[in-house]
Amino acid sequence: MKTIINPNREAWSAILQRPTQKIENLEDTVNHIFNDVQRNGNNAISKYTELFDGIALKSNMVAKVDIEKASNQISNELKNAIKLAKNNIEKFHKAQKTNKVQVETMTGVSCWQEKRPIEKIGLYIPGGTAPLFSTVLMLAIPAQIAGCKEIVLCSPPNKQGKIANEILYAAQLCGVTKIFMVGGIQAIAGLTFGTESMPQVYKIFGPGNQFVTVAKQLATKFGVAIDMPAGPSELLVVADDSANAAYVASDLLSQAEHGTDSQVVLVSTSKYLIKDVQNEILKQLKGLPRKDMVEKALSKSKFIYLENDKDAMDLINEYAPEHFIICSKNQEFFINNVMNAGSVFIGNYTPESAGDYASGTNHTLPTNGFSKSYSGVNLDSFTKSITFQNISKEGLKNIGNAIELMAEAEGLQAHKNAVTIRLKDI
Repeated sequence: MKTIINPNREAWSAILQRPTQKIENLEDTVNHIFNDVQRNGNNAISKYTELFDGIALKSNMVAKVDIEKASNQISNELKNAIKLAKNNIEKFHKAQKTNKVQVETMTGVSCWQEKRPIEKIGLYIPGGTAPLFSTVLMLAIPAQIAGCKEIVLCSPPNKQGKIANEILYAAQLCGVTKIFMVGGIQAIAGLTFGTESMPQVYKIFGPGNQFVTVAKQLATKFGVAIDMPAGPSELLVVADDSANAAYVASDLLSQAEHGTDSQVVLVSTSKYLIKDVQNEILKQLKGLPRKDMVEKALSKSKFIYLENDKDAMDLINEYAPEHFIICSKNQEFFINNVMNAGSVFIGNYTPESAGDYASGTNHTLPTNGFSKSYSGVNLDSFTKSITFQNISKEGLKNIGNAIELMAEAEGLQAHKNAVTIRLKDI
C-alpha cells in the first residue's frame, strides 16, 4: 500500500496510471479469435471454450429445463433479496423514460424526436471467481423496460459445464430470451458475427477483463455498438477527519476483491486518516476468503495526501474514477465540482456495495478514465433517438428560399431543385 505525500501536479499523470496491460499486447490474440469465429462459427467457439474454460460442451445453449432447475436451487432468502434489488432498479430506470419532444420551429415546420428500442442486444456476464448475477439485473432490467425484443446473454461455463444458478435465475426473472455458456473473446465474437446457434446482435453490454474490453472495441469495427470500454473495476474515496476509517477501509477492500487487476485509491487531506485506514485494512483483511486476490490488488493501490480540497478535486477529475465515494465535511464542494465519475456515493452510510447491488442505480460504469467522456449504463443506452419532420405548403414557403440559397452556395444544385420544383407548384 503506497502512500504519496503532496505530489506535484506534473507527477499526477504517472501516479494515477492504471495497472493494465497495453492494448497492443492483446490485439493479436483478439484478432485471431475473431477471424476464427467469423469463419468457423460454433466449431471455433467450442474450441476456445475447451481451451480457455477447460470444458467440452455438447451444446452451449442453456435449455429451459436447466434454468428451471437452477431457479429451484436458489434459497427463498436470496430470491427475495434479488427481487428487492430488481424492484429498486426498475423504479430508477423507469423514471428515466422521456416523452416525445415536439416543436414547431417556424410556422408550418414541425419537428419531433421519439425513442425506439435497440431490437437485438447481447449481455456479457463475467463468471470466473465471482459470477456476477447482479450485472444481469443491471443490464436485463433496463433492456426489458426499453422494449428490446431479443436479449441474449453469454457467460462462461464452470468446470462442470454450467452457469451459476444465480445468473440463470436472474436472467429468467428479467426477461432474457436466450442464454449461452460462452465466455471471453469468443463470446463477444459470437455476438458480433452470429453463429449457427448464436444470434448476431446490434449492441453488446457488460464488463469483463482486458481481453473482453479489447474484443468489444474490435466489435465496433464490424458495425456492432458497445456500451463502453469497461475494464477492471476501480474505486476512489475522498475522505477527511470526519470519515470513519473502518468504513473507508471496508469500501476499499470490497472493491479490491473484484480481481487482482482492480485498483483502489484514497485521497485525503488528513495524514492521520490515511494511517488509520491502512491499519483498518490490515485488520479487516485477515478475515476475507479472497485475501490473496485482495492483497495483489492492494499492491497497486494509492494513498494520496493533499493539503486542500481543491487540489483533491482537481486530482479526482484527472483520475476520472469509475466509483467515487465522498466522506468529507465539505461534501457539497465535491458534489458540485465533480466532472468525471461513473457513479458517486455520498456520506459515511453510502457504501459502494449499495450501488453494486440494490439501491437502484446502474453498476455498469466507465473505467480506466473513460468517465471523462462516457456515461454509465442507463435506460437510454438501450434505445436510439429518431427524428421526424412534417412540413406543410406554408412551411415550405417560409423555409424554402433559405434552403435554396444554402444549397446553391454549397454547389448542390439537385438539393436546390428538390425545393424549387415544389415551390413552383404551391
